[in-house]
Amino acid sequence: MKHEWRKKEKEIYFPKNKPEVIHVPEFKFLTIEGEGSPANESFSDHIGALYAVAYAIKMTLKKETDPPKDYVDYTVYPLEGIWSLNEEAIKKFDGTINKEDFIFKLMIRQPDFVDRHFFKKMLEVAKKKKPNLLLEKVKFEKIKDGKCIQMMHLGSFDHEPATFKIMEDFAKENNWTRLAKDHREIYLSDFRKVATEKLKTVLRFKYQDSIIE
Repeated sequence: MKHEWRKKEKEIYFPKNKPEVIHVPEFKFLTIEGEGSPANESFSDHIGALYAVAYAIKMTLKKETDPPKDYVDYTVYPLEGIWSLNEEAIKKFDGTINKEDFIFKLMIRQPDFVDRHFFKKMLEVAKKKKPNLLLEKVKFEKIKDGKCIQMMHLGSFDHEPATFKIMEDFAKENNWTRLAKDHREIYLSDFRKVATEKLKTVLRFKYQDSIIE
């Protein structure tokens, strides 16, 4: 039976439009790092490199006569990104953000049965089918977010600060501390095709319980 994350992993990918707590275990990801505004052409090139490898993995596995143990066909996971600012921007931060100062790590989660060895083989397949210099930057990583607060954000990415304010207020009410200003975004809508007001994005940041001495 095909694994469809939209149906079987709702807790991870479909929070309500109010803050909630989640413990995110370790997952495997294809990742690629970059910097600058999402409006830049190079940002789309980074996304293209990730998807080239992700689909090489999925389609090759469907044709394998001897697939990995526990293999089942699956829907490709959504694009995700961890966002922060470069060091210079953090030092001079005055409350305003220049998108050219963004640092990002984009990623697409992989099923548990995909390993590093198979990733390397599929990376070479992707290089032959869809040459892209950025494929050299694609990595295979295990990432664990742990304790997080998350919330569904509806609409423009430019309005995310209001949603983060709600999440941070929720953390303060519970005497929790946000661990860092970087955060994760999970793109449930294709922002190249969906109207801005209809975009659905999961926003998530790590937190820790405050220590009372």
